[in-house]
Amino acid sequence: IIRSIQMQNNIFNRTFIALNMNRLFGLFLVFIFFTSCVQEEVVTFTSVSKIHEENASIEINIPVAQGETVLSKSINKTINDHIANMLNFSEEPVNNLDLDQAIEQFDQEYSSFKSDIAESALVWEAIFDSEVIYQSSEVICIALNSYLNTGGAHGNMNITLYNFDGETGELLEPKDLVSDLDKFTEFVKPYFIQAIAQKDDEGIEEYFFGDPFHLPANIGINDDGLLILYNVYEIGSYAQGITEFTIPFEDVQAFLQYQ
Repeated sequence: IIRSIQMQNNIFNRTFIALNMNRLFGLFLVFIFFTSCVQEEVVTFTSVSKIHEENASIEINIPVAQGETVLSKSINKTINDHIANMLNFSEEPVNNLDLDQAIEQFDQEYSSFKSDIAESALVWEAIFDSEVIYQSSEVICIALNSYLNTGGAHGNMNITLYNFDGETGELLEPKDLVSDLDKFTEFVKPYFIQAIAQKDDEGIEEYFFGDPFHLPANIGINDDGLLILYNVYEIGSYAQGITEFTIPFEDVQAFLQYQ
C-alpha cells in the first residue's frame, strides 16, 4: 500500500511539474512574442500628394510618418524643410520654414517673372517625389527626388538620401552608417569604377574634376545593401548624369554600423 501511495505521489508530482513547465513555457512564448513586437515596431507611412497650379506648377508626392513620436516628427519635419527650402529663394537654408508659405512664395516669384517678361511661354515647374527605400528597427532611409525648372537650358534634378535612427529620429551622417571612412573610401573605389564602366566608355579620370576619388554626399541603405549616389554635377558634367550603385550587404557588412 505504501509503495502504491508513493507511486501515486510520484506520478502526481511529475504531472504537477509538467503542467507548471508547460505553463511557464507558454508564458515564455508570450513574453518573447511581445518583446519581438516591441523591438521590431517601426513607424508606418501614408502617401500624400499635393498639386498647385495657380500660376507655377508644383507637384509634391511624399510619405508622411504617422503618429506623434519623436521619430515621426523628425522624419516629417526633415522632408517638409527640404522641400520648402528648395522652393525658397534665400541663399541660406531656413529651419522650420512653412511648406505652404514656401509654395505661395514660389508662385509669387513666378508671377513677378511673368510680369517682367510677359512674352515668355515658360511655366516654372517644381516636382518632388519621395519614397521610403529601407526600413528596419535600426534605420529608415528615405530618398527625395527634386526637380526644378525656372528657366535655362534644362531643369535641375537632385536626389537626397536621408537616413534616420530608427529609435531617436536623429539624422545619420555617412560616418554614422559606416566605420573608418578612409578605408571605406578605398573599399568603394573599385565598385565605382565598375559602375561607370557599365554606364559609358569613360574612365575614372573623366570624373571628379581632377580631384582624388571621394565618397558622395549621399549614402543610404536599400533592401539590397549600401546605396552610393553621386548627383548631377557632383563629380562630372550634366551629360554624365547621376552615378549610383549598390554594394551588397554581404560585401559591406564589415563596415556597416546600422542595418
